[in-house]
Amino acid sequence: MSHELLESDGDSSQDVSDFNWDDYLEENGAVSVPHHAFKHVDQGLQTGLTPGMKLEVCVRSETDQPYWVATIITTCGQLLLLRYEGYHDDRRADFWCDIMTADLHPLGWSREQGKPMRPPEGVREKQPDWEGVLEKALAEKCSAPANLLEGPQRGKDPVDLLSPGCSVELQDSVDPGVAWGAEVEENMGGRLRLRLAGTEGLPDTHSTLWLYYLHPHLHPPGWAKEHSCTLTPPSALVPLHTEEEWEEVRQRISDQPHDDALSEEFYKDRPAVAAHCFTEGMKLEAVDPAYPFCISPATVTKMDSLRGDDSGAEGVGSFLCHRDSPGIFPAQWSLKNGLPLSPPPGYQGQDFDWADYLKQCEAEAAPQHCFPTEQSDHSFKEAMKLEAVNPLSPEHIHVATVTKVKGQHIWLGLEGLKQAIPEMIAHVDSLDMFPVSWCETNGYPLLYPIKPKVEKQRRIAVVQPEKHRALPKSTTPDTLKLQVASQSETGQGNGKYCCPKIFFNHRCFSGPYLNKGRIAELPQCVGPGNCVLVLSLLINSAYKPSRVLRELQLDQEDRWHGHGETLKAKYKGKSYRATVDIVRTADRVAEFCRKTCIKLECCPNLFGPRMVLERCSENCSVLTKTKYTYYYGKKKCKRVGRPPGGHSNLEGGVKRRGRRRKRRKQLFVHKKRRSSASLDNTPAGSPQGSGDEEDLDDGDSLSDDTGSELQDDQDDSEYSIGKVREALLLLNLPTLQECMELKLGPAIKLCHHIERVKLEFYQKFAS
Repeated sequence: MSHELLESDGDSSQDVSDFNWDDYLEENGAVSVPHHAFKHVDQGLQTGLTPGMKLEVCVRSETDQPYWVATIITTCGQLLLLRYEGYHDDRRADFWCDIMTADLHPLGWSREQGKPMRPPEGVREKQPDWEGVLEKALAEKCSAPANLLEGPQRGKDPVDLLSPGCSVELQDSVDPGVAWGAEVEENMGGRLRLRLAGTEGLPDTHSTLWLYYLHPHLHPPGWAKEHSCTLTPPSALVPLHTEEEWEEVRQRISDQPHDDALSEEFYKDRPAVAAHCFTEGMKLEAVDPAYPFCISPATVTKMDSLRGDDSGAEGVGSFLCHRDSPGIFPAQWSLKNGLPLSPPPGYQGQDFDWADYLKQCEAEAAPQHCFPTEQSDHSFKEAMKLEAVNPLSPEHIHVATVTKVKGQHIWLGLEGLKQAIPEMIAHVDSLDMFPVSWCETNGYPLLYPIKPKVEKQRRIAVVQPEKHRALPKSTTPDTLKLQVASQSETGQGNGKYCCPKIFFNHRCFSGPYLNKGRIAELPQCVGPGNCVLVLSLLINSAYKPSRVLRELQLDQEDRWHGHGETLKAKYKGKSYRATVDIVRTADRVAEFCRKTCIKLECCPNLFGPRMVLERCSENCSVLTKTKYTYYYGKKKCKRVGRPPGGHSNLEGGVKRRGRRRKRRKQLFVHKKRRSSASLDNTPAGSPQGSGDEEDLDDGDSLSDDTGSELQDDQDDSEYSIGKVREALLLLNLPTLQECMELKLGPAIKLCHHIERVKLEFYQKFAS
């Protein structure tokens, strides 16, 4: 296959907001690669400031504002939790500060600058000999680095160090003694768009490239001079300027100031290059980083340089690597792992054989001990999903699937391509792979598979008595409205077996389960159509759709003139299914609607074949929840959770029972009389009546579907605002996913909101 660029399915105009990873994973029955598997992403978010480091901080509580030593207790982005030296394990005086606004310095700074050093009053009371405490602290070798507390790098994550406008140097991918300068144009989550020096204002084809900031060929200014490398522009750019013009560009690169602190950040997370025992002429197997779709024989042509076995000139198919580089294997590695090996061009024979090939070339294979020990301690498994860079178009990131795993290498199938390309081969530590939702988090466009568009045909909705159409897998309230509206436009259907027009009388009392605001958003009437769609609209209008589904589920003792139909509801990221009794004939719809309303403890006229114009015949506008349930039916106290000896066909809930909580005493509150007009003016999305309409029913109704939801019955008065605030600020990504059972996408979005709240909170209250 040629190395020409293949187009992707869609371009940068594809909107990442149209793609939802949670829905995609659910539809495909797949799981994502764990976030911790992408070490380079985690490294980019870890600042050099770690718990246990000491620094000097200004004591603002003192009139002359002296300085004192403090220890870092924990970090949260650019926020630090500090404890003054002398408090030992007493955390009552811990305080937060912002690196960007606080007066922080490394140990020894105050004495160098002639600043006074004195502890706050609390330390002086606890430590009369505070001078001795100070000398002991200053003698310790655990100071925070000065470049992380002062200067342009202060408060920045490593991933953000290279901002647009920064200059870097790029080592040549073939010749290790050659380098060239570049400027950072964009930094998106650590992915750098670099423009090569001397190409300002030129098209992007050969002038720009994308690299992750930890790429081994990326170096700070001055690296080439320090390592005696030649500054030479790439061969594709040489015709753009005269030699004199290139010399000016070369001089400009050499004059870039050298930053020792930036150099330290560049190399702190990079592994050291180990010594090797390869010799020139040795043969091995390798994956070409520029075209990582196959494994081919390769030859060591220079020390630390490999070249694919072909008859081309020097540089074609060549790449630079070291002993621990990914993509190099001993001879016959492919055969041992059951993988195909692409023979070199010009090889005679149908099947490649290493013994014959070595004999023809009069060469030897690199021995096994030249390669690092193969390990497989990673989290990648077949069929897992992630986001990966297209090697033929590095500016594009695609939805990807792990198709094969062999040791430390995986095979990826990219999705969202106009023209299919072979599966790419990548190392588990590749810098071109990212966890799901990385693009969304960093505002980077993601190319994803587009569902084929199917033109909708206008059809008459007919409900057969023997079989009902099941609800689509991912049905939303909006799609349900469209389906019902479509059916209402196409005719009356088959009268006897079709649900007649159903009216939603949102002025009527909505009861403890249904959200009045959501009911008000429904169309005034739907149908004629399918009873399943009407009930689905009702379920999706509930505070907790799973609870309404349980109320409506089919019990043997409640079965009447109908038949079972499976309905689905989603609540807090979980799917629930239950068999619900549905009427078979149109003449029973009115009775069915009334019984359903009573079962949901709402006004019998809330929905049904009759429209309520002004005043409801049940006079429900004056009834509170307590009055209403006493008037229309008894409370369902006979079962909590699943009835003893009974059955439940509701799927998806947690099987174990939660701990029983003491039932809260019910408060019987008489509300003021309301007119139907005032009810109609209730804001959309707000429950009718008391805001506790849902919670008041928890003790006397069914238990929640999951163990964690049982805590909803606890009295809100037991929590103080301070405790709730502290709990919110302590939430992190693992907690949101494990304890709140959120999927990755919503959890990441919520984390961003919490981080912003943290920042505002600490900026306001930090001393």
